[in-house]
Amino acid sequence: MTRKVADCRKYPSEMNCTLTITGEEEEVVRAATEHAVSVHQHEDTPELRAQVRAFLEDERIPA
Repeated sequence: MTRKVADCRKYPSEMNCTLTITGEEEEVVRAATEHAVSVHQHEDTPELRAQVRAFLEDERIPA
């Protein structure tokens, strides 16, 4: 299974967040959503979870 990455540095914010979350897709969506709510004051909605999922990237594994 390919691990996924959510990297706050790729999305501008007033607090210049540097958090990166890596894991299986559902784990990352859950953790990134919790982070967006608790730190960035977003509301936990199906739309937010869909946006988080759309922004995920595959983890790059060095060759």
